Amino acid sequence: MSVVVRPVEAQDRSRWERLFAQYGEFYHASFEADVVDGVWGWLTDDTHEVSALVAVADSGDVVGFAHYRRQADTFTAGPGWYLDDLYVDAAARGAGAATALVDAVAEHAASHGGGTLRWITAADNETAQHVYDRIATRATWVTYERET
Repeated sequence: MSVVVRPVEAQDRSRWERLFAQYGEFYHASFEADVVDGVWGWLTDDTHEVSALVAVADSGDVVGFAHYRRQADTFTAGPGWYLDDLYVDAAARGAGAATALVDAVAEHAASHGGGTLRWITAADNETAQHVYDRIATRATWVTYERET
């Protein structure tokens, strides 16, 4: 199977929604309808900071997505990029979709001012880490969270 990466389109909603639900399940979360609607609204609003790319298989099915955004980088006084979410359907893994999605986000970033593309994954998500270790440099930063 080969994949083509392109921006998300309105007709992708049902497949994206199923993949987004699977993504949530992977991280032991379930998304309420208002969250799904809100995120979809961001992704289809050209003026919102969060954008999305999808990986499309030969069959025409959307098999993965990447949500990303530009952010200011105070270490360079220039642009930086953050890959918020990356997910590939379990049946499509191993075909290069995750790498293609990250590469496409990086290409977008490079053509829109450059900077560093960063992302996180769960410490126990070793499958993803094997991919990420091949295509990026593992950072030494420790992440913290605080609900407000």
